[in-house]
Amino acid sequence: MSYRRISYAVWEITLKCNLACQHCGSRAGHERANELSTEEALDLVRQMADIGIKEVTLIGGEAFLRSDWLDIARAITDAGMVCGMTTGGYGITLDTAQKMKAAGIRVVSVSVDGLEATHDRLRGRQGAWQWAFKTMGNLKAAGIPFGCNTQINRLSGPEFPLIYEKLREAGIFAWQIQLTVPMGNAADNHEILLQPSELLDVYPMLARVTEQAQQDGIRIQAGNNIGYYGPYERLLRGAGDPWTFWQGCTAGLSAIGIEADGAIKGCPSLPTAAYAGGNVRDQKLRYIVEETEQLRFNLGADTPKGTEHLWGFCKTCEFAELCRGGCSWTAHVFFDRRGNNPYCHHRALAQAEQGIRERLTVKRRAEGVPFDNGEFEILEESIDAAWPEGDALHFTSDRIQWPARWKDEKESDKVLAIASPS
Repeated sequence: MSYRRISYAVWEITLKCNLACQHCGSRAGHERANELSTEEALDLVRQMADIGIKEVTLIGGEAFLRSDWLDIARAITDAGMVCGMTTGGYGITLDTAQKMKAAGIRVVSVSVDGLEATHDRLRGRQGAWQWAFKTMGNLKAAGIPFGCNTQINRLSGPEFPLIYEKLREAGIFAWQIQLTVPMGNAADNHEILLQPSELLDVYPMLARVTEQAQQDGIRIQAGNNIGYYGPYERLLRGAGDPWTFWQGCTAGLSAIGIEADGAIKGCPSLPTAAYAGGNVRDQKLRYIVEETEQLRFNLGADTPKGTEHLWGFCKTCEFAELCRGGCSWTAHVFFDRRGNNPYCHHRALAQAEQGIRERLTVKRRAEGVPFDNGEFEILEESIDAAWPEGDALHFTSDRIQWPARWKDEKESDKVLAIASPS
């Protein structure tokens, strides 16, 4: 049966949050007006186990602000599924961490989006950075393995190597990274978003940090909008494995996203209005996954239908049949439709070879509801054109802050590159 294709669920159990992040796609803060009751949540756990889901990650908002969150975690564990959690980390004490361990939470990802000042600015609360690291210490003491997740944008990007150093010292085993895109609050704060041509400076930095992480035994997990098909693709996505590279959007193929009011999407990041296939209050989870078009749009990816949605650069790209326009979420929140992804390394490189760069400008603002988006338009200009005045956050390689222990190695690499024969 086709519903067996789903094995992983990301479940937003509440939108209540104790942070106010500038880049929050769900605009979390207050709980949704009609969040699932405990009874409905526990029934959903049974339905997830029934359709073959093996792992569930609890998110928010802030998941631990829901009063029955440990009961939900325990039910997931008792149903034979792996229970994980993603958290902003503001307020997880040692006692809370121990209760998480007892409830069966197996792994936790803590969000860290910059050094202290940048993180607190992006997260909208002073002390958020300190609490994130306290939480990691408490998880370590409770015996719960933890990693981190980081949004890469014009505020966090220059600090990226230094962020890695702090996370390594804290004891992470893995680091998930993704580019900030204009959904929810990030659509309102679009000046922090990277411009496509800035990826030319971002990706060499990501590759250098990834190489260091490999040496340190820390796994870099590239998010779905990292890549694609540039010189670092296999390094970033598969630790150098020649057969690990981007092979198209997997929304509805291996994962689902669940919102706190019971709405079901093929990916937790996708805009609700365009991609919710149904609600478990109205239909069984099995039916939503198996029958609704919103969770089946990636089926048939290996047929001509798999590229019908492509437009713009992606329609003409040599990797079109394999890539299928990259991350559907990223494309949709920029252009209000999927199929043309401006956050592509190969695209930026190909255009640079032709002396072109792309710049994105706001065409229509977002409305101000959870998981919403506005619309941008693409400006093509000469790669040598002067950058617009007043753009204080313009990302360039000379803004990157490298750890002191790396600087000598970096200079040595430059010398070797100059000395090597072409």
